[in-house]
Amino acid sequence: MSGDTERTVGRLMDVAGRTYADEAGIRLTDSPASLYRLLVLSVLMSARIKADIAVAAARELYRAGFGTAHRMRESSWQDRVDALGRGHYVRYDESTASTLGEGAALIDDEYGGDLRRMARRADGDPGRLRRSLCEVPGIGAVGADIFCREAQRVWPWLRPYLDKKAREGAERIGLPRDAATLAGLVPDDDLARFSAALVRVRLDRTLADEVTASPARA
Repeated sequence: MSGDTERTVGRLMDVAGRTYADEAGIRLTDSPASLYRLLVLSVLMSARIKADIAVAAARELYRAGFGTAHRMRESSWQDRVDALGRGHYVRYDESTASTLGEGAALIDDEYGGDLRRMARRADGDPGRLRRSLCEVPGIGAVGADIFCREAQRVWPWLRPYLDKKAREGAERIGLPRDAATLAGLVPDDDLARFSAALVRVRLDRTLADEVTASPARA
């Protein structure tokens, strides 16, 4: 790794190296509740809405007690709308409240509320997992990428998961766009934070400029 690349990666991780799960207050572990909360966050972030609003809405849903598929399924549509509203997720609150209820029912019925069963069915194939995720209402391709980028923290078989959006972020700050080359720039255990950081600079030009600023201007 060249000196310039090393400095860019170090700066990136310093200013943007936080997973969205961590920001949403999810202590990500290989457990049903934790993984379901990540799924909910992925649904919320899939909409055309700012990530910080999606994160805030996720926090409100968890505070309301809807942190498992069963609890989400048993909650009322209005309670979900109210929680989303407290997180200022107002543009899509009613439709998303319905989507979350439908998704919770699918996860509860098909996987017993445990996304680890979905992972076992994937049998180590990220593409197969992604296809299963896309069957969940509200997820789609965007949400599946969000989930997999974050889940690689606890599911090493997903690594390296550096999707198009992450690679575009790398290009913006002068890092290689090739996924295999990018993966070699950080330890495996840091890939979830690294991919989240790359997405953050892809979405935020000001943050990208902060990463690439010279020491004299930083």
